[in-house]
Amino acid sequence: MQDCIFCKIINKEIPNYTVYEDSHVLAFLDITPRAKGHTLVIPKVHAETLLDLNEEIAKELLPAVQKVMNRMEAVLKPDGYNVGWNHAEAGGQVVPHVHIHVLPRWNGDGGGNMHSIVDSASDVDVAEVARLFG
Repeated sequence: MQDCIFCKIINKEIPNYTVYEDSHVLAFLDITPRAKGHTLVIPKVHAETLLDLNEEIAKELLPAVQKVMNRMEAVLKPDGYNVGWNHAEAGGQVVPHVHIHVLPRWNGDGGGNMHSIVDSASDVDVAEVARLFG
């Protein structure tokens, strides 16, 4: 996609601080980090969301995340991580190119866990939702 900032980074039109790269994936430091070492892992092909990405390239993402985390272990030595992605506007996605956030965490850094992102399930009947999946 021509106007995609991540595609411009992949095409070297915009510089980045690369943490990891292979033929399918680029991982680079987020320029608006939420933690020291906050890294984005992106496929080198444009796909707005994970559902738009072909399965073969999608299979490359998790091993790349693991390689990024191994580098972080060696360089930053964090106490833990949050890893995930924002999917579509309702999920908080700002850049329309699938990207996985790897956020190193340290004890006492004030951050939350995945459950702190949203907490609106108090009226959900889990058994009823399970029936929808048949």
